[in-house]
Order: sequence, then structure tokens, then C-alpha cells
Amino acid sequence: MSQGFNEAYLPIWLQEAGYNTFYTGKLFNAHTVDNYHSPYPAGWTSSDFLLDPYTYNYRNATTQRNRDPPVSWEGHYSTDVLAQKAYGLLDEALELGDPFFLTIATSAPHSDVTIPENFGQQAHRDMGSLMAAPIPAERHKHLFQDVKVPRTASFNPEKQGGVSWVKDLPLLNQTVIDYNDFFYRSRLQALQAVDEIVEEVVERLEKAGIADNTYVIYSTDNGFHISQHRLPPGKECGFEEDINIPLIIRGPGVPRGEVSDVVTAHVDLAPTFLKIAGASHRVDFDGSPIPLHTADLLKAVEERQEHVNVEFWGRAIPEGAFGFSLDDGKVVDFGRNNTYKGLRVVGQGYNLYYSVWCTNEHELYDLDDDPYQLNNIHPSAQSVPTYRILGVDLGRALQRLDALLLVTKSCKGRTCVEPWSVLHPDGAVRTLRDALQRKYDDFYALVGERVSFERCELGYIREVEGEQRAPVYGVDYIPETLAEL
Repeated sequence: MSQGFNEAYLPIWLQEAGYNTFYTGKLFNAHTVDNYHSPYPAGWTSSDFLLDPYTYNYRNATTQRNRDPPVSWEGHYSTDVLAQKAYGLLDEALELGDPFFLTIATSAPHSDVTIPENFGQQAHRDMGSLMAAPIPAERHKHLFQDVKVPRTASFNPEKQGGVSWVKDLPLLNQTVIDYNDFFYRSRLQALQAVDEIVEEVVERLEKAGIADNTYVIYSTDNGFHISQHRLPPGKECGFEEDINIPLIIRGPGVPRGEVSDVVTAHVDLAPTFLKIAGASHRVDFDGSPIPLHTADLLKAVEERQEHVNVEFWGRAIPEGAFGFSLDDGKVVDFGRNNTYKGLRVVGQGYNLYYSVWCTNEHELYDLDDDPYQLNNIHPSAQSVPTYRILGVDLGRALQRLDALLLVTKSCKGRTCVEPWSVLHPDGAVRTLRDALQRKYDDFYALVGERVSFERCELGYIREVEGEQRAPVYGVDYIPETLAEL
């Protein structure tokens, strides 16, 4: 809010497009019982927010409706409380009439968090132990009793992948594995009350006769790892378990049962909502509308951007009863610095994750050959020195990936959607495949490996994040053919 976003964010724009706007659940971190009114979040026709420090407390939530004071729901199951608020807001929306936008942001299946009164005096060292397994509703506690964390190749692997502190994680012992299975079941059980909300909302839309004219979008803010890569429960890493999240959409013109592999990210949601609302695309958006209809989906296969920027600042926080047991033999409850910059690049013939950590260690995974990210093929790992991408040796490919990461790590607006246009303003390069042409070898050799950190920090401090500006083909580097002209 201090940056002016309370006057320039999604609900404001939707109201300008003629929509009534409604919201219940968590709005953002640090929205608390003390600051909820300074100022009130703008842009909502009606709202009922969860407030910190009780947002993730399943038996002691606190909510705040419109301009009313906060209300404590001690002893009530928080997802059921939120359900009733969601249905009430939907009734308000139906009474006011179309068009409307309603967000239901449940905290489940997040860990159950109880913050003690003196927590701020403990230097946050016990945060991991405060994040207990989620609590299911009583009616769901009997479910999934035999379910365990899927034993995929990345489950507590004998050969560890990753770099930085991840590479030092020891094998999980049976006590930890059993606990993680319990934690996983608890998440599934807690999610059942969320599923009930989804079903009830759709039934109410159908009863109101507007289901066929309403888009329903289901997603989440992050994924979750639990025992993969020897990790305790948590969510801050760049592995697929953390960053590849569900996006399920139904609505007018959306093909039934179709699964699309086009690349999308959170920054694409606001452009998508505004396109549905008939509002103009904003030039300052870092994303682009998600294709929803058959013709757009087919077109996107050839034309849509193929990259997602992945980045994190701060610590990886272990959730549950066990912290990180690391190379010094000590249990570290509040984790290690987990700051990194990364890319997912998915195109015809390549499916890659590339990252640079604040330790200046590098990761590169080919997810077609290694879907569980166990084999770091970056040359620094010395694992597969002769690896090739699209028939090109790894060194040449990495020059392109590093240049792309250099652009996306500090892009704004259109350049986030079309980062290759920064490197190649003439429009000749739109994909990694295009950039791998031999005629660009000298240019990318000039670019080199420029993404780096001076040191690890717990937040975004631009001055320690290395070079920001990317060279431009035809300006900073003039190819021989142009020089001859």
C-alpha cells in the first residue's frame, strides 16, 4: 500500500470495467488485526478478510467484514467459517446482478500456525516448529488413512540433486518419513472442506441460472514439497513440486476436458480477468492473457511466450515437527538463505529449468530426460559434460539461457512477455530455438555469464544482484554482415 497499489490493482480496474467485486479469505501477508483499517483495502464492493496473526489458525480464525471491527471465531473450523462467508457474498453478488467478480481464498491446506504473544522476541528461530500439520474438519479425519507421499524418483533419493544448502540434506530416516506421510494425509483431509466449497459454489451458480455464463477459475499461490529431494514440508524451492501448480478453468467457450501445455504464470491472471471483463490490456502488465478458447489455444502453441521467471528471496522455512538436519549435524529450524533467480523454458524440443543461486551456484535440469530434477547437467556439476540441447553443446545453450535470465530478472511490462526483444530488437529471435542459430554465437559469447550475486540477502536489494542491463544485438554488438554494409 505504501507504493500506491491500493489505488491501482485488480479490483479497482474491474470496478472501472463495470464489475461488482467481492473477496473473502486471505488477501496478503501482514494484513493484521492492528492495521486492517490503515487504510482499508480499496476496490471491493463487499469483503470479509482473514487477518493475521490468525490467518492460518484452523480453530481460531479472525475475520473482518467491510468497515466492521474484527470478529474472532475461536472454536470454529476456519474453512467452514469461510464457506459461509463465501456463500453470503455470492448471494450479495446475485442480488446486485451481473457482472461480478468473487474471490474465495482459503488458507487450507496450509499448515496450522499459532503465533505466541512473545514470538517477536524469539528472533524467529522457531518458525518451523510453529507450522504444524493442517487440521482437517472432524467429518474428514477418517479419510485417506492408507495414503502416503507418492514414492516418485525424487522421494528421499539416494543420489541428491540441487545445490547450495539442498545438496547437504541427509537421507530422511523412517521417523521423519512416517511423519511426512501423516502431514501429507492431513493436507488431503484439510482440502476436502475446500472441495465442498467449490461444489457448493458451482451448484449455486447453476441454481441461479448463470453457470453457463460464468468463468470459474481454480488455482493456488504455490506448490509444496514433502520428502522430495530429502526436503521436509515446505514450498520455497524452484523444484517442480513447488512451482508447477494447478490451473483449472471452466466457462463460456472453454473446451471441455482439454489439457493445454502452454506456459502460464501468476502474472497472467490479472490480464486474463480483465480480458474476460472486456477491459483494455494495460501496458504495464508483466503478463499476458491466458488462452481460453480452442482457436486461441491452438494459436498459443506457435506464438505464446515459452518462459516463466522463477525467483525467491529469503529463507526456506521447514514446516512440521522436524527442521533441517544439515551438514554441520545441527537441526536448523528456520532454514537457510534460499535466494535464487530461475527460469522455466518450455518449447518444441526442450523443457528446461535453469537457476542461479545467491551463492553463485548453478542448476540446469532437462525435464524431458529428468522430470524429477535429480541430475544437474550444468557444467559446474561435472555430471554430463557432453550434454547437448537441440543438438547444440551445453556451453552455447547456457549463454542464451543466462542472457534470457538477465533480462527477465529485472524486466517490466512488455519486456517480461517478450524478453528476446530486448536482446534482438529486430524481432528475429522469439524463442530459444531461434537464439541458438550459429550466426548469434559471437554475440552470446560477448554476453557470457552475467547473472550473479555479490552476497546472499533476505530480500530484494538490487545493488547486490549483479549486472542488470542486457547487451543488444546490432547496438552493443554489430555483426560482421552489418559492418560490411
